[in-house]
Amino acid sequence: MTGSVPERRQADVAIAVLAAGRGSRFGGDTPKCLHEWRGRPLVTWALEAAVESGLHPVYLVSGYRHHDVDQAAPAGVDTVHNHRWHEGIAHSLRAALDALDGYASIGAVCVGLADQPLVGADAYRRLVAAYSEGAQLAVATYGGERGNPVLLARSLWAEAHELTGDVGARALMQRHPVTEVACDDTGSPRDVDTPADLEQL
Repeated sequence: MTGSVPERRQADVAIAVLAAGRGSRFGGDTPKCLHEWRGRPLVTWALEAAVESGLHPVYLVSGYRHHDVDQAAPAGVDTVHNHRWHEGIAHSLRAALDALDGYASIGAVCVGLADQPLVGADAYRRLVAAYSEGAQLAVATYGGERGNPVLLARSLWAEAHELTGDVGARALMQRHPVTEVACDDTGSPRDVDTPADLEQL
């Protein structure tokens, strides 16, 4: 019914970029997110898109060699350390939710990944638009396929906090209605898992 959903401001949505893993498939001891593309670390590209979206706060969740990863964060980005990074992505999501829980005005969080440097700021903005229309769980799609970022309303945070292992927000999509948001013209969800992926980028 028209008017049944209260208007929400952009300030009501935060962003968490997950960058805690080692990236074992990439090889070596350097965190995958610190490998450079076009002269800058992958994580920097991801964070700059988050900052450009205008949402606040923006959190970087680091884990493996977190001091090095944190240094790649541009101005305006807060950091939180996932001490259990080796146990999977669920614990990075938990760390982000714990950091945001005290922000009473934050009603949702958009979750992005550090190894997807081509995700654009407008993808975040479009998820916020879906949230403003009542979506509680929204995902960016590209070519009709679900990608990133993903938006989780606060109503789902307690359930997300119970996830374990290498299971992220997508597990919630099996239990709750999902709003798909077309983001084809905002960027690309291509991720970088191996040196070959980086070369092809």
